[in-house]
Amino acid sequence: MPVNPQLLGKLEHSQKVLETPLSGHPTPAKLPSRNPTRSFWIDSSPDANPLARQGSQDLLPNKADVCIIGAGIAGVGVAYHLIELLNNASLSVKHPLSIFLVRRMLFAGRNGGHLTPAAFLEFAQRQALFDTVEAIKSYKLEQHTASLLVKIIEENGWASDIDLVEGGHINLLFTEKEAENAHKDFDTASQAQLNLDGVEWLSKEELEEEYGAPYSGFREPGNNVWPLKLVTKLYQHAQAHAGQYASLSLHTRTPVTAVTHETTDNPSTYTVVTNRGSISCSRVVHATNAYASYLLPFLAGPNGIIPTRGQVMATRASVGTDQIKIPSWSGNEGFAYWFPRPVKHDTEKPLIIIGGGREAVGPRYELYVDDDSETHPLVGKVLREFLPSIFEGKYDPLSEPEMEWTGIMGFTKMGDPFVGSVADLLVADPNRELYKKQYIAAGYTGHGMPRAFGCAEVLAQMILAEISDKEWKEPDWLPQRYLTWNRRVE
Repeated sequence: MPVNPQLLGKLEHSQKVLETPLSGHPTPAKLPSRNPTRSFWIDSSPDANPLARQGSQDLLPNKADVCIIGAGIAGVGVAYHLIELLNNASLSVKHPLSIFLVRRMLFAGRNGGHLTPAAFLEFAQRQALFDTVEAIKSYKLEQHTASLLVKIIEENGWASDIDLVEGGHINLLFTEKEAENAHKDFDTASQAQLNLDGVEWLSKEELEEEYGAPYSGFREPGNNVWPLKLVTKLYQHAQAHAGQYASLSLHTRTPVTAVTHETTDNPSTYTVVTNRGSISCSRVVHATNAYASYLLPFLAGPNGIIPTRGQVMATRASVGTDQIKIPSWSGNEGFAYWFPRPVKHDTEKPLIIIGGGREAVGPRYELYVDDDSETHPLVGKVLREFLPSIFEGKYDPLSEPEMEWTGIMGFTKMGDPFVGSVADLLVADPNRELYKKQYIAAGYTGHGMPRAFGCAEVLAQMILAEISDKEWKEPDWLPQRYLTWNRRVE
């Protein structure tokens, strides 16, 4: 039973839909759902989310130096990097930096769990759109981010706690066009001297013999993790190492409903309004990804960040790890992505986390959907049929998933996040100076795990450069096009 051919080759059309303006004024995102679908990462284990109610009953502070809105890998990442930089640098800060994290809940619990940096796909297109140096930086940032996270995990002994698996990643190529594009990207990247260590082409015969998949493809370095447990560890580490230079607090179940300016004479002071009170903040970080336009409505629509619903399920294989192996996978131009969870004993049949299926619900492909309180039945049907159609005899086509959930991704038409000062997005706005000390890292287009933590590092560097009155130095791995002063939204 081959993959349904009607579901193939949808990437080009979905990109056109992403870039096309809506009729009428775009609607900003809503707040995250009060009753989201139950996620494996959050709800399958009693110890998965120990910070679920952290700070939710505590009094809010009156003021903070840095208020971070969003507590996923980007928001927690900013706090982590701020504290690391304060501890490792001789900066002249006048007093300990108070860092305040606020969110409806600790996030990074609704995604697919992949920590795989892109190796070379889309290189030819990026080189043509930008230039060779900029194209190379796209991959250098992801390699930096993923390797840094793995280094932190291993140095702190977290690998078993967060289920780190360094099993590599296999990308299946379902059509001749997809294979031709992949080889073109590889050849162009090779000519540009991009680091392609660890990339290995696999023939149809090799993949069928070893894994049972009758398609060609390639293997690249890759990892997978329990994402919520990783973010929890990063927060706990940051709080434990705050030391004499900073204080850090997290308040979950505290959605932010507005960010206002306290006085027009003092644009550097903001009021962060929540359902439990308000906090006066000198600086605000927007790390809300898909929901960024709720507080920054000018980011609604294709020139900003489009909420896009992704669907994931946990399903049991019919055979053991000896046949499934341990790599993570993707296919169908990236619309499908999956990996087997680690098993506790050799006779256990592995649980597979698989996401995707948006290609079945054109013409909108779940773009502009910010409700994760329900799943889409057509997407669910595609996810149920997908693995049995590729790996014959290894998955029961009649088996129901053990859990199924949705999460909201933040897509941009460029495919890249916004990173930097919010004011730099607003060239002609007379109020742009009021946003000068508001920062943003958001819009990862479904590829946040190997990018968000690196973007958070950039924001932390910017904030500390501003506080210490020093010039910010751009990392050599950061793409220029990510920066907000290169991404005007008017």
